This record gives sequence, C-alpha cells and structure tokens, in this order.
Amino acid sequence: MPEIKIKLGLNELQDSKSGLGKALLAELFGNLLLNFFGCLSCVSLLEQPAGTPPNIVLVAFTFGLVIFTSVQALGHVSGGHFNPAVTVGMLATGNVSVIRGVFYVVAQCLGAIAGSLILKSLTPVDFQGNLGMTTLNKHLTPTQGMGIEFFLGFVLVLVIFGVCDGNKPHAKAPAALAIGLTVALGHLAAIDFTGASMNPARTFGSAVVANIWTDHWVYWVGPSLGGLVASLLYTFFFVAPRIEEYSPIQIEERELKRVNKREDLA
Repeated sequence: MPEIKIKLGLNELQDSKSGLGKALLAELFGNLLLNFFGCLSCVSLLEQPAGTPPNIVLVAFTFGLVIFTSVQALGHVSGGHFNPAVTVGMLATGNVSVIRGVFYVVAQCLGAIAGSLILKSLTPVDFQGNLGMTTLNKHLTPTQGMGIEFFLGFVLVLVIFGVCDGNKPHAKAPAALAIGLTVALGHLAAIDFTGASMNPARTFGSAVVANIWTDHWVYWVGPSLGGLVASLLYTFFFVAPRIEEYSPIQIEERELKRVNKREDLA
C-alpha cells in the first residue's frame, strides 16, 4: 500500500517539503512566458496585407529563447517540463508521480491561457489576428498534421532525456541551450505545416483565448505520443550505462591523479 501511494504521489500532497506547490507555480509561470513572448512574436503592428505570414526565423528563435531562459531560470524548481508532452514522457518512465504529472499538465495549461490572455489585453484589437494560434496548413490532412507533431514531440523529448542523462556527466551539453535550440529547430522546419506547436498546452492556451478549435486534437495526440515513444526508446535502448565506482575507467582516472600528484610534489 505505501508503494502505491508513492507511485501515485499521494505522499507529495501530504508532505510540505515535497516542493509540489513551488513546482506547479514554476510550470505555470514558464508556460505563461512561453505563450506571451512566443505568440507575441507572431503578432505584428506593421501595416501589412491581410494574410501576411509572420517572420519564421523571428518566431522560431523567440520560442527557442523563451524555453532556454525558462529552463535556465526555473528548471531547478520543477524539472522544467513546460510541456505536457514532456510530462507524459517523464510519467511513463517513472520520473514523476501520477499526481505530480497530472497537476503539472493542469498548471501548464493554466499558464498558457494566462499568457495568451495577457497578450490579447496588450494587443490592439485590429492587430490581434489569431494571437499566434497554431493551425494546420490547408494542404495537410489532420493525420499528416498529427504525424508532423508526433516527430516534433519525439525529437524534443529525446533531446531532453539525452542532455539530462545523469550517467554521462562528461558528455553533457548545456541542457537549457540544447532544449531551446531543439524548439527553434522544430519551428524552423515545421511552422508552415502545423504551426510547430510541439506543446499541447501552448496550443490549448491560444485556442481558449482565440476560440479556435479546428483539429485541436492533433496538437494533443501528436506531441504526446511522440514524447511517450521517445522517453521509452531512450530509457530502454539509449540511456548511458552507469560507470561503477570501481570500473576500469574509474581506477585508471584515480591512478592518473595519484601519478600527477606525486609529480607535483617532486
């Protein structure tokens, strides 16, 4: 019974030291920033012909930079998910409890709604458009759109698991930078196809405020399935092997340090 409570995360609700409240606030705030700054880059106050698309490079790097700064600033509080697709992957591999995972997704969605609401309130009505809402290209079927979003969620979660793998400390890339660049990559490649959501909460926040729900399921199913597959694939096939305390590599490193120390003393 206690093991079930731990897996479900019921103990986190009762333990004031679990940090769950702070983590939820961090997830909410991270998604608020994502939807505000990211979608802000999709809105232009310049006089342009109707239907003029946003600057893809500007949008891609804005979303990437928001994720980079949010993970760098708040990642230590909650793990820096800021995306239900990431949370699904973490939940599937036992890195977060069920309760924490569900609460994270709720906080992410609320933060995204708040970010889009703030953006709407600060943008002149004539220039709001769809407030950066992700929509499928008219030439794509919903199934094709889901496939694109699947691979966007897949590569994002695969990179997150790779850069956060504690078993390869000497090969770690700066996690926040790698994750931010992956988000930018996804936008550069797929913004013309699906709007490059990669994040169900990001699209949900925009959909609530803009009241656009066409093919909305695509942006939940695609990235979430991609994140699930990537997390399981990395955990069972690609995770770095543990370096045991007395492995040949560790022994060789210790011996080298001893030799260097003796040479310094000599």
